[in-house]
Amino acid sequence: MTRLWKGFSRYTAIGIANTVIHWQLFFVFRVAFELNQAASNFFAFCAAASFSFYLNAIYTFAMPVSLPRYALFMLCMGGVSLAVGWLADRWRLPGLVTVVAFSLVSLVCGFLLSKWVVFRERGQ
Repeated sequence: MTRLWKGFSRYTAIGIANTVIHWQLFFVFRVAFELNQAASNFFAFCAAASFSFYLNAIYTFAMPVSLPRYALFMLCMGGVSLAVGWLADRWRLPGLVTVVAFSLVSLVCGFLLSKWVVFRERGQ
């Protein structure tokens, strides 16, 4: 079980910076550009995840950055961000609930996706 969560603390530290970027951009898109929560969450995710993908590749997983890995991560987690935003729009949830819910889901799902799929070493 310990091996499964190896690197999680470093991923979480990078995730804190990611979360600050994501939340700020979410509210800029939501308030300044008057986008719905699905679009705001997706665009904020794309910007924040680009930053954290690079740092996690190098510092958390010690793997080279590559376009296929980046595209896979962005496609999977971008879909999750759209889904969370869509549900928040549909249920008319406050924006704060949207970013908190997505941040928690993204922390666990993003780490497991990164560890098991995106940055998996060959032969594992």
